[in-house]
Amino acid sequence: MRENAARTLHVMFNRISSAIAGERDHLTELDGAIGDADHGITMSLGFAAVVNELGRADLDNLPAAEVMRLAASAFLDAVGASTGPLYATAFQSAAAALEAEPSLDATGQVAMIDAIASGIRKRGRGQRGDKTMLDVWIPAAEAAATAQQQGRSISDIWADAVAAGEAGAYATRSMVATRGRAAKLGERSLGHMDPGAASAVLILKAMMQAFVH
Repeated sequence: MRENAARTLHVMFNRISSAIAGERDHLTELDGAIGDADHGITMSLGFAAVVNELGRADLDNLPAAEVMRLAASAFLDAVGASTGPLYATAFQSAAAALEAEPSLDATGQVAMIDAIASGIRKRGRGQRGDKTMLDVWIPAAEAAATAQQQGRSISDIWADAVAAGEAGAYATRSMVATRGRAAKLGERSLGHMDPGAASAVLILKAMMQAFVH
């Protein structure tokens, strides 16, 4: 089970890296409107580093939790500022969750989504409505948990999570930023999608592709 979980997570991070790289310029354009214009670049570097690190790991003998710890370390090393600590903490939180649910069945997958959301919220000390990636991760985690409680399929769990995340990202257009560099813009941040929310949707979709066959 460990072997399958580790390799599945490797596939997941490969898909995330490809998705982020494919939208790097768009993410940077979004960030240019309300931030440093580097979000696409830093996210692409971060996930490329994760893929490179996991490519050197012995996945046949690695627990799922250790894969997430390696991902956290590699991402933080590549992206030291802003987003780096947020996703590093998210992946560390996911590692802790996968200690309890190492098989990555429906319960493990939902626990991983929730742990990522919780890790980002804890590190960033933010909440829904701040115009950040949490406007995607929190509703996605809630939707996934609800779908699981209803006994729905893994496909439905991920579909609900992605739909909730997409709605959250779109909603950031009508929010005034209260966190990060965008907060300095005040009302001028209205009308722009948060780049962190946009990349979070890409991550969720890539994760769904890795788990739904």
